[in-house]
Amino acid sequence: MDFKKKMLRDDALEGKTIIVTGGGSGLGMSMTRYFLELGANVVITSRNLEKLKASAKTLEEETGGKCLPVQCDVRHYDEVEHMIEQAHTAFGEVDVLLNNAAGNFISPTERLSANAFDTIIDIVLKGSKNCTLALGKYWIDKKQTNKTVLSIVTTYAWTGSGYVVPSATAKAGVLAMTRSLAVEWAKYGIRFNAIAPGPFPTKGAWDRLLPGDLKEKFDLAKKVPLKRVGDHQELANLAAYLVSDFAHYLNGEVITIDGGEWLKGAGQFNLLEMVTPEMWDQLEEMIRSQKKK
Repeated sequence: MDFKKKMLRDDALEGKTIIVTGGGSGLGMSMTRYFLELGANVVITSRNLEKLKASAKTLEEETGGKCLPVQCDVRHYDEVEHMIEQAHTAFGEVDVLLNNAAGNFISPTERLSANAFDTIIDIVLKGSKNCTLALGKYWIDKKQTNKTVLSIVTTYAWTGSGYVVPSATAKAGVLAMTRSLAVEWAKYGIRFNAIAPGPFPTKGAWDRLLPGDLKEKFDLAKKVPLKRVGDHQELANLAAYLVSDFAHYLNGEVITIDGGEWLKGAGQFNLLEMVTPEMWDQLEEMIRSQKKK
């Protein structure tokens, strides 16, 4: 079976404009690529404008679509408002917000500084709040309807997980916001849903989280009943469906796509209990070395 096959017809997102935070790399870029292939205009954001520009150029060449790179630190509300203004200038109305920007540390919580904890909370929870509130207020004020907010969470948003406590805390907040606003803002024609992915390897994120040979020692595919990790197109297929008009009656849901992983054992990173203090020292040194490159 080919898991890389595309699910929706070619014009499924034609005429829609989608903002994807963290859209210049990893899963965000994979979802953006499929949105463009389905006819959407996409605004991708992150803090690194040069990387965004390179990604947008690649995506436009691959798909023939229109992709606008906009520098934006989602932790700052004024930058989010400016990013939305640029999206409106380029494409008119915005139809979809995909809250995808994220950060994570794997570490015993007692080893984290308060600043490290805040960094994850600010990017994931505060960033999602900033984008959702700014765009939602605009939609409501302008009486624009048939709008969608899709957020990427994680299965440990409801189970919790050791060694990724800031991420679990932030993602749980995003999930609560999703379910709450699905009820409160439905009357304005705004739908809210979330996706909880299991292991979908991306080179950048996985190299930072599990550098060196740790990816082999802690093979997350072994925890998945299907005995494999996800393919990016599988996630892109689900995301495209949820933001399309075909999913218009879906509201307030979180859909898990993890091959049965969380049902087998809650807490995606709980297996790190096996890491010794000496190995944590080694891991921290390897992560620092990666940052210096």
